[in-house]
Amino acid sequence: MTLAIRNLTGHGGGSHPECRATKADLLSVTEERATTEPTLARLPRRLGLSGKLLLLTIPLVMIAGLMIYVPAIANFRMNRLNDRLAAANTAALVLDAAPSGMVPDSLARQILTSIGARAVAIKMGQQRRLLASADLPASIDHDIDIRDTTVWSAISGTFEMMLERGNQSIRVVGPAPGGAEFIEVVIDELPLREAIYRFNRNLLLVSLLIGVLTAALVYFALHFMFVRPMRRLTDSMVGFHENPESAARIIEPSHRGDEIGVAERELSAMQRDLLSMLHQKSRLAALGLAVSKINHDLRNLLASSQLLSDQLASVPDPRVQRFAPKLMRSLERAIAFCQSTLSYGRAQEAAPDRRLIAIEPVVAEVRETAGLANDATIAWISAIERGLTVDADPDQLFRVLLNLVRNAAQALESHPRNDPASMQIRVTGRREGAVAILEVSDTGPGVPQKARDHLFEAFQSSSRPGGSGLGLAIAAELVRAHDGDISLVEGTIGATFRIVIPDRPVELLSIRNERRA
Repeated sequence: MTLAIRNLTGHGGGSHPECRATKADLLSVTEERATTEPTLARLPRRLGLSGKLLLLTIPLVMIAGLMIYVPAIANFRMNRLNDRLAAANTAALVLDAAPSGMVPDSLARQILTSIGARAVAIKMGQQRRLLASADLPASIDHDIDIRDTTVWSAISGTFEMMLERGNQSIRVVGPAPGGAEFIEVVIDELPLREAIYRFNRNLLLVSLLIGVLTAALVYFALHFMFVRPMRRLTDSMVGFHENPESAARIIEPSHRGDEIGVAERELSAMQRDLLSMLHQKSRLAALGLAVSKINHDLRNLLASSQLLSDQLASVPDPRVQRFAPKLMRSLERAIAFCQSTLSYGRAQEAAPDRRLIAIEPVVAEVRETAGLANDATIAWISAIERGLTVDADPDQLFRVLLNLVRNAAQALESHPRNDPASMQIRVTGRREGAVAILEVSDTGPGVPQKARDHLFEAFQSSSRPGGSGLGLAIAAELVRAHDGDISLVEGTIGATFRIVIPDRPVELLSIRNERRA
């Protein structure tokens, strides 16, 4: 759509071939968009942000649960073994307190059954004493020393026990009370494995419940905090893309202070700027069509005026002879401007025909063309270095200075003063090395802040009622075509515009050839 508007702005009316090409381009762009959008609509909808968030939350919660599950299982096994050792310590005190260490076999079996062990032994000094035993296995399958068990060995030992089958025997060694060096107890592995299985099942159920609740809470929290605002941003961008000229498609930003709130406000501002730009481009397109219709007739009228001026030049009156060349020059410029009426809407102005020119005659002609030569209400001050030359296109530089001088005169006329001496337009020029600097200043009210924000933009920088805002935009484009720069000087009385035009780089080889010639 922007392409079509640019073409409409850059060409003439409906009777011109360029205009017909523009309409064809507009139709082709519209058809291309109509054929492209259904293709995009038929594309398979990928997994949305909510689905990705859910798929990300589930494994993260499972990993967190696994990090809790593994040490919990190992800790349960170690607690059970410590419980056996604690019960064995109590049994050792009872058995050791019996007279002469004589304990009936029936009582010893009851004690061992109560602590879930097959034998209890204790080592004191160099003596290892078996306090009680019942149905000792032929061999011990596993030895576990609680005193030097590490976290990794506790975890690996727990999962090895869970993967085993049958009823192996385990000898558990741990610290003993009193002066004993250690106490050891022989237990069956099957009861301990079954207890671990029960704990494992309960832990998995609880972990699953907690994981589901945690995942749901995290998912909904992130969904309402991030996914829904992002979906709102996406829907607004998609809707605005479908109809960028509808103000109803502009997102209404929330009052969030985070990055999403900043994104909403920036998107809203960008959409409003684009909407304003599209409306402006539409008006420019209509303006281009209207101007192109009068371009032909206006050029014919100016051509007729040029013929009359040629006849007027033959009148022998001295005053006629004085003003006739200026009149012819003005008509030639008017015809040239008329022929390039739509040049601003095209890609760019014609390339400048640069050459080294004296600036003083150009400034004098600008003064006369602006009607300030005989104007006693506005004082004209020219402070140009003697013999100053500028490497520029004389016609384009004339247009730049004329636009600036006319803007200055209009600013002074809109705010008249009783003292004519206080209403001044000053043109200065100097050279700094290979750069020519020109300044056009006035003693008017200055440039308002609203116009400063869009100073060199077309149809934006005018602060005068009825002004089009094209003068500064055209001046800026012409100056930049010379690789120069135009800017508003801050801190001056009224408004001061500075033009900087550098000389073209010259190859040393061409200079040597010229000198030799």
